[in-house]
Amino acid sequence: MNPFEMVIGIVLIVTIGSIIRAKMGVGRDTHGNEYSLRDPSLGEENRQLRNEITKLKDRIAVLERVITDTNSSSANLDREIESLRNRDR
Repeated sequence: MNPFEMVIGIVLIVTIGSIIRAKMGVGRDTHGNEYSLRDPSLGEENRQLRNEITKLKDRIAVLERVITDTNSSSANLDREIESLRNRDR
C-alpha cells in the first residue's frame, strides 16, 4: 500500500466516524469536548426561554403604547402598570 492510499484510507475512516457520531447525536465543542445533541433538558430550557421572551415582548409593546399615548391620564397609567405587575404572577 503506497502512502497516497493510506492517506485516503485515513480520511475515509475519519469521515465515516464523524457521520456515525452525528447520527448518534454526539457533537464536539471548540475545545474538542463531546456533548449530546439530543439532550431533552435543553429542549425544555429553550421552550422556557422562548416563553419568557414572548412575555417580555408583550410587556415592551404595552410600555411603548403607554409611553406614546398622549391622551392617557395618570389613573389610566397606574392601571396599565398594575395590570403588567399582575400579569407576571
